[in-house]
Amino acid sequence: MTIDPELLSEACTSTLDQTDFVGLGEKRVGKVRDSYVKDGRRTIVVSDRVSCFDVVVGTIPFKGQVLNQMAAFWFNRLADVAPNHLIDVPDPTVSIVRECRLLPVEFVCRAYLTGSTKTAIWTSYESGERVYCGHRLPDGLRRHEKLPEPLLTPTTKAELGAHDALTSRAEIVESGVMSEDLYDAADRMTRALFEAGSHFAKERGLILVDTKYELGLDDQGQLVVIDEIHTPDSSRYWYADSYEGAMSQGEDPAAIDKEYIRLWLGEQGYKGDGPPPPLSDEVRCEAARRYIQAFEQVSGVRFEPDTENPITRIRRNLEI
Repeated sequence: MTIDPELLSEACTSTLDQTDFVGLGEKRVGKVRDSYVKDGRRTIVVSDRVSCFDVVVGTIPFKGQVLNQMAAFWFNRLADVAPNHLIDVPDPTVSIVRECRLLPVEFVCRAYLTGSTKTAIWTSYESGERVYCGHRLPDGLRRHEKLPEPLLTPTTKAELGAHDALTSRAEIVESGVMSEDLYDAADRMTRALFEAGSHFAKERGLILVDTKYELGLDDQGQLVVIDEIHTPDSSRYWYADSYEGAMSQGEDPAAIDKEYIRLWLGEQGYKGDGPPPPLSDEVRCEAARRYIQAFEQVSGVRFEPDTENPITRIRRNLEI
């Protein structure tokens, strides 16, 4: 689908930036999601905020709707691979989920030597490092090249406004943050999800380059997938038919994810330190188009933007 450029431009003035739903539960604010916890359930409101370099840099029209619906699509599709926390999706930007105890580690699966952030595997490799999150890498690899095998590269979870830090299985187990058995169970679960997601993405003409997973323990102590899964915020996608040509020409593969915004910020000289430059409406609209394209390419479902005032709509749909 080609979304109406005028609709995107108009939506730039009415993005969902902040929420305050008194009575919905204890409010907890993340980079992108506002959560309300009450009676063993969590109401997640996915805002239109966009985070790069662990910093909220602005808002993108319809981003919250895309992320929420794409996460729901993947949760449902991969429910037989790993249990998840999703209960219901009562609004385009809202999910009701089981409350779980968050594991203090983000599990990042990487299949390609790429990235532009300070902690990216390519950034480390280009600087001469050959051990990344406990994994030894061979010499002679090129940027965007497929790794010999997918790697699980964990990071610590920083507080809002701080930066996540690279770590390794050995460091996590030694610190006592997670037991060896729990880490290895998380390793098996995330690898299974990444394999299944990669296979499905290939069927849709895409390469699932890398992604992050957040896991938690439910009230029965069961390991479950939480937060989001295989969205353009948590994942990097390339068009499969562009990859070989891009590699032969020394170019970046055609992508549909928020790397576009990271690269634009980098062109402005911003890498996560200090206040970010304001995103132009042109950049916001192009980013929105890419998010929508990612949803449609992956799901095979036409994205139908809801243009009603989001606060009004959420209050009605949640009866608050």
